Amino acid sequence: MEQLSHYDIQNKQQEFPITIVCDAIRTPENIGMCFRIAESFGVKKIYFHEDSPSIENRIVKKTARNTVSQIKHAVYKDFREIIPQLKAEGNTIIGIEITDKSIKIQDFDFKINEKIVLLLGSERNGIENINLVDKTIAIPMYGRNSSMNVIHSLAITLYEVTNQLSHPDLP
Repeated sequence: MEQLSHYDIQNKQQEFPITIVCDAIRTPENIGMCFRIAESFGVKKIYFHEDSPSIENRIVKKTARNTVSQIKHAVYKDFREIIPQLKAEGNTIIGIEITDKSIKIQDFDFKINEKIVLLLGSERNGIENINLVDKTIAIPMYGRNSSMNVIHSLAITLYEVTNQLSHPDLP
């Protein structure tokens, strides 16, 4: 067995109808990793709040590597404006959040949505305007902790979403 280098790997490059909105993500490492994970899973676009660290931040750049130039991104000012705008464009707004109405991620049918917005909340407060989402999903956990890092949650969610969208015939 031989480990392959980046030059040996040819990924199937595909873009999915997935947009990410980061609600109050303030950690530069999380912003950088959001770019990296989003690019890996063929996300169409990322929105960051104007108070989030910018793509010029040294830590964001280092963590994101070259993915900042490989994925569309924009900055928004008011969460209560961007979410209705994205809904008007035909997106289903799905919050990655534990609520009394959350659906287990493996039970959620992502295929029935033409365009998806995955909404990430801050690690401290979660999604601050939870009433603006259409649905919430939760990742079942089996340890004592009730939550995980926001970008780890994003990675798990993107894996499930893209797996379902890549195999539309599977239940």
